[in-house]
Amino acid sequence: MATAAIMLEVWLDRVIPDQSSFPGGRRGLILAVDTANVSTLGHITNYPSNQETVALQIPTLNNQIPAHTILHDGPCASPIVRETLDNFNQYIQIDFVTIFFIFAWDCTHGRTADARHWFSYFTNLTYVGLAFYFLFAGLHTLIYAIRGRSWLSDWPEFLQAAHSIYYTTVAVFPPLVTIVFWAILYSDPWFPVTEEAWSNVSQHAINSLYALIEIFLTRTDPPPLLHLAFLIFILALYLSLAYMVHAIDGFYPYNFLDPSTGSGKVAGYCFGILAASIVIFGVIWGLIWFPDYDPTEHLNALFANPSTLPAVPKTSTALRAYQNDVDQEITAAVRQQSISDNDSVKRIKSAKDDLAELFQKVEDVRRRAIETEEAITEMTADIKRLDNTKKNLTLSMTALKRLQMLTTAYEQLRDLSTSRQYRECAQLLQAVIQLMAHFKSYRSIDQIATLSRNVSDLQRELLEQVCEDFEIAFAKGEVGQRRAMLAEACSVMDALGDNARSRLTTWYCNTQLREYRQLFRGSEEAGSLENISMRYSWFKRMLKTYDNEHATLFPPTWRVNELLANAFCEGTREDFRGILLRSSRRADGQAIDVDLLLKCLQETLDFEHALEQRFSNASRASMDTISSADDKPTVFSHAISEAFEPHLNIWVEAQDKQLSSLIPRYKQEPLRQTDEDFNAQMVAGSSIELFNFYRLTLSQCARLSPGARLVELTKVYAKYLDQYAQQILWFHLSERPTGQTPSKVPSTEDMILVLNTADYCYNTSVQLEEKIKSRIDAEYKSQIDLQNQGEAFMGIAAATVRALVKRVEVDIEPTLREMRNVGWSKMENVSDQSSYVSEMIRKMNARASEILGLLHKQQYARAFCDNLVDSTCNAYLANIFQCKPISEVGAEQMLLDIYTIKQSFEKLLTLANPATKQPPSSSYLKRVSQSTSRIDPILKTLQVRPSPPEALVQAYLIHVADKSDTNFRKILDLKGLKKADQSHLIELFQAHCSSPRNENLQESSPILSPMNATATVSSSNSATTHLGTGIGSLSQATASLSTSNLPGRFDPTTFGSALMTAARDGVDRLGTPALSSTSGTPAESRLGSPPPPTNRRALSPDVHERLTAGNLNENLRSIGKFFKRDVGSFRGRFGGTEDG
Repeated sequence: MATAAIMLEVWLDRVIPDQSSFPGGRRGLILAVDTANVSTLGHITNYPSNQETVALQIPTLNNQIPAHTILHDGPCASPIVRETLDNFNQYIQIDFVTIFFIFAWDCTHGRTADARHWFSYFTNLTYVGLAFYFLFAGLHTLIYAIRGRSWLSDWPEFLQAAHSIYYTTVAVFPPLVTIVFWAILYSDPWFPVTEEAWSNVSQHAINSLYALIEIFLTRTDPPPLLHLAFLIFILALYLSLAYMVHAIDGFYPYNFLDPSTGSGKVAGYCFGILAASIVIFGVIWGLIWFPDYDPTEHLNALFANPSTLPAVPKTSTALRAYQNDVDQEITAAVRQQSISDNDSVKRIKSAKDDLAELFQKVEDVRRRAIETEEAITEMTADIKRLDNTKKNLTLSMTALKRLQMLTTAYEQLRDLSTSRQYRECAQLLQAVIQLMAHFKSYRSIDQIATLSRNVSDLQRELLEQVCEDFEIAFAKGEVGQRRAMLAEACSVMDALGDNARSRLTTWYCNTQLREYRQLFRGSEEAGSLENISMRYSWFKRMLKTYDNEHATLFPPTWRVNELLANAFCEGTREDFRGILLRSSRRADGQAIDVDLLLKCLQETLDFEHALEQRFSNASRASMDTISSADDKPTVFSHAISEAFEPHLNIWVEAQDKQLSSLIPRYKQEPLRQTDEDFNAQMVAGSSIELFNFYRLTLSQCARLSPGARLVELTKVYAKYLDQYAQQILWFHLSERPTGQTPSKVPSTEDMILVLNTADYCYNTSVQLEEKIKSRIDAEYKSQIDLQNQGEAFMGIAAATVRALVKRVEVDIEPTLREMRNVGWSKMENVSDQSSYVSEMIRKMNARASEILGLLHKQQYARAFCDNLVDSTCNAYLANIFQCKPISEVGAEQMLLDIYTIKQSFEKLLTLANPATKQPPSSSYLKRVSQSTSRIDPILKTLQVRPSPPEALVQAYLIHVADKSDTNFRKILDLKGLKKADQSHLIELFQAHCSSPRNENLQESSPILSPMNATATVSSSNSATTHLGTGIGSLSQATASLSTSNLPGRFDPTTFGSALMTAARDGVDRLGTPALSSTSGTPAESRLGSPPPPTNRRALSPDVHERLTAGNLNENLRSIGKFFKRDVGSFRGRFGGTEDG
């Protein structure tokens, strides 16, 4: 070992005083010890510069003489260098190969998420640090061997300190990782996958071995106690990283960091790991510090017998010479450093003197600059005084000139105002106001203050004079004669400012509307809602009068006509508020007439649009337009109609009543008229009519009240969408009594029509919700939600698909009966396929081809095929248990049959469009394979003979792979074994299950557990039907509608009642009641499903109807959620176009 070699040099220096006889006699002696481990940082003493080589034969402990040499032929030729590089190469390869292999394994075995989160774990971070530490150590040793001096010693001190901290982490953290993993994280059993065992051992065990090698085989001093603070800081940083990972990716790298397990527990783990780190640091510090090297053992090894003693003087002489050379070199270095220090002090002193001299020169320059500035200021003082005098003189002359102009203009303005020459007054008034603004800062002067007061008084006189002229002209009816003067007077008001102009326009509006207020406010009959058109007619005449007589009086920029319209709207709005409020508080309790309210509102809207068209040139958007452009808000938007908004709930109630009358009519109408030809894309006309009504009322309400009333209207929409799904689509999907037997059952065309209508309603509901959100005020958008209604329509679609599958099940039921009649125990030979298989495939393809030809959307065709495959496989699996006993040959024949059926399943989806000859998708083929593969384990187990018994038990454990005695007995019953013969097999089975090799088997197979080999046909199929994975939320419907429950021909009563019961009662994906019991107490959850029939009869008809409708709607929504999830997984967004 390198450390041992260096210390051996010192010891030999003591025991071999005579070194003069040693060849070379110089420093640089290297004692190459043949060992596989050396110091990782290559702390090797300097090599000699000459090229002499002296051989030193040193026997080992077993008296063998290896080729150890003392080298003087250059550093790279030393064996210790080569050994160091070889070992570091091995360490580096092992570390990095482990890291790269783990990444490659994760990425190629479906665990890319693990690879992405690899650096989130403290173990991996420390392992990467260990690998790069060895890489750096190898580079350091190589550079040392080439250059002959330490690479690290050339670095700055802070980098050397960082490397020292790095070494401490490499020594402390790997043992910490090992202890935490094996003591806390690891739990039995051992890793089942070889790769997992290898990677965990490499990262949680071998890492500590590398650290121990670095601790014991490194020539270094114990780490400073200050490093302990850095270790704690690094642990705290990783703790922060772990919680950042949870905030970003949603998982904790280590479960004991999860606060949900208890904050005290988390704190305990953290402080425990901190304490362990401190203890490990102390142990490693002691391991490095404690050893006191004793060279006796090595001397005994080198000089093991008297024959080696003659070499002692030579060795001692060489070591002594090497020590002297080192001492001389140290002395020279100290002397050189001392000389260098003196030179440095001299240079520093010289630099200080130069700096002081520089500061003195800068100060002299600054002083001379100040003196120069003072001299220049003194020289130019007279010039500055002249400039100031000129500036003041110019300002005085300008002020005097303006004062003269102001005085003259004021005198002229006063004369012109007396003679009412308003055109000239307006021009002079603007000039006076502008000139007066220049003298605001001189108002402290008495003359200026007096002039300012005179100008203000003149402005007031002009204002009053103009207002008086307007009042006289309008009072005497002399507007026509004085039109020119009044128009010129408006220019004076413009010059006087906004306040003057506002006073005149307000007076004009009040004057013109005085008659309107007296007429419609003074008379209850004239001001009633019935005479609302009279109000608008009166104002239209007023506007006409303004255009003909008064428009020329006012400047166009004043927009007096618009101000007049605003005043009219404000007054009319307040009148309507009072009228509507009194109408809602009538003593007789009679509500406002809805027709009258809507008539008034419509006229008001028309009037507002007319004003908008007149004053903003905005085209009127029709009230009945479904999709109109966004209206820009104008002055008259809801200027009057705002008064009607608090009373629009009456209008919403009227829409509710109108919709309530439509639903019964739709229910009585057929889905399509008798004279209407059927096509695969047809939808019910009632749904189109319903949504057209929705669009019309939405357009109206959005214009009337895009706020709270639109929210109320949306709730009405949702209410009748639910009723349409329940009372129309569901009604037409189920069988209906006709007074005769059998009841009326929906045809395939009716089912397709219901499916298309449900799909149309779903898509249109989504669009309706988006349209409402685009029209409603932003604060109410969160209250708009029609998602539940869309899911209810998807529930209808799911039930329709299941009903279509049911029609195929009815067709193939006779072939399943034929399968049960085959003597499976008496078969002697295996044929290509059984006779019932061909008939089953023919009937299934015939009916499926008919149905798929009518499904115009690919996602529905896929859903139909998926459900048909699952349903048929479930029925076939249930049928197997009705065919006992089954011989080995019979089981083999069944395997061939199910393979043939599987091939027909794979071609099923192509029946939708056979002309394209497009192969089915890989996801569909995978679905078919998954469904049929559930039958294979049972049949493969049945193929094995019961003798020897060991073979049958092993086959069961391999194929079925569970530890259930009950399931194993089912297999024995299927094989037809007697009870007496079964006991020995069961004991052998139990013995195998108790062995450690089979302890990981599942308790009970999900395929065999629901099966009952002794039940009747009906009960067997009913028990297994819920295993299907097509429409999961209709699993109970599948059980109720299984082929075993149906007679040889189609019985409509069974179909309708079973389908209705399934949707009303509500079941989850595995057939357990869950739709209304997902939350709450058990008592509350029981309220989610209808009471038993005996209790329902005790309820009143109204309560019973509401309970049934509410439960049906909730279950349809849940069914729709499952259906969208299943169908949406293979073709884009559900309910979209065929292209996805």
